[in-house]
Amino acid sequence: MALHGHGRRGRLAAALWLVVVATASVASARFVVEKNSIKYRGTRQCASQCINRGRYCAPDPEGDLGAGYRGRDVVLENLRQLCVHRVANARNASWAWWDFVADYRVRCSMREKKYSRGCAEEVVASLGLPAEMIEKCMGDPDADADNDVLRTEQVVQVGQGNRGDVTILPTLVINNVQYRGKLESTAVLKAICAGFKETTEPRVCMTQDMETDECMHNNGGCWRDDKTNITACRDTYRGRVCECPAVDGVQYEGNGYKECKPVGPGRCAANNGGGWKETRHGKTFSACKGSGSLSGCECPPGFKGDGITCEGAFTSFSRSPSFHLQFLRGLWLWVTWPSAERSGGAPAPAYIQAEDTCVGKSAAAMGWLVAVLVLSCLAGAGLAGFAFYKYRLRRYMDSEVAAIMSQYMPLEGQSTSGEHRPLREEAVEAA
Repeated sequence: MALHGHGRRGRLAAALWLVVVATASVASARFVVEKNSIKYRGTRQCASQCINRGRYCAPDPEGDLGAGYRGRDVVLENLRQLCVHRVANARNASWAWWDFVADYRVRCSMREKKYSRGCAEEVVASLGLPAEMIEKCMGDPDADADNDVLRTEQVVQVGQGNRGDVTILPTLVINNVQYRGKLESTAVLKAICAGFKETTEPRVCMTQDMETDECMHNNGGCWRDDKTNITACRDTYRGRVCECPAVDGVQYEGNGYKECKPVGPGRCAANNGGGWKETRHGKTFSACKGSGSLSGCECPPGFKGDGITCEGAFTSFSRSPSFHLQFLRGLWLWVTWPSAERSGGAPAPAYIQAEDTCVGKSAAAMGWLVAVLVLSCLAGAGLAGFAFYKYRLRRYMDSEVAAIMSQYMPLEGQSTSGEHRPLREEAVEAA
């Protein structure tokens, strides 16, 4: 990628190898850098093909030490590309290296005699990269010292772990494993996508040209809520996984295959937390517990069930006392105030503030009738009790008066020879 041409130029172009760490989404460009033998240092060949006093070398691209470009030029431009890669990554603009390589190939061709430092600096400037940082990274090519960037290249091209030495160029290493396959864009991209852990693949790996969406067939065998169309199936490059999702800030928990339930404070917003919910007469009742509970469903007052299903009728007797007061007040206003119906217009309903509703004529009339019946029953019971109490008290007083008078004079029907005693005492003895 550093050089383009035929013959030895083509072989030098293959001196690039790419290291990809898919699990960390990192790609690193590497160049094969040859090291000159000590006995050639100070010779014409060393000065033409090497930098840093023979430490880092490349073959002459022309095959002629006295004409055209030199191996030293190749080493310097490879070093520049490595530094562009480092600077771009440090600025969180790794894509800039790919743009630099593509532009450099078009604008700085060796065949057109534009393979030079000046052309490379123009490409760097066009991409907005800091030239001073790149020059600092490259260091002094004439210094009798190691270059950190090129020294690293010599180390990493040696085999590590299960990976052998880089001997075939170009070479692609994915997760420290050398790629063996066609060096074609689609094949290479699929190999890189396969190196990611499931559910961590980049979006480009999930296109129709790259993989098949297994969640499209029978939902991948995972859980799905038919009401909200929320599914636990998550498509991946290698297949699919069944994981309970998080939707609109609500986390679902479960095994992902047969069950997923919303949990947390906001769970009632997701399909009512999986519990019962119904609207009756304009009022909505829910079995999902509020924000004070993280899970569970319980039927509201007036209903019975397990929270998933609730049955029952919410009657007016379970309403608050304030509602009844407001209801009676509304009835009273409806009866006492002139309504539009009495003047020939539409009926005027009574407003009940506690329930934010209006009571029409039929409802008010029925309520008034019930109230009259209740009051009548209470009044009748009071009168009956009062009459019974008065009768009982009068009879008791009569008996007491008769007993007192019998002590002083005989009464009609009593014997004059016997001892007269109060009726109350006689009643006690008789008992």
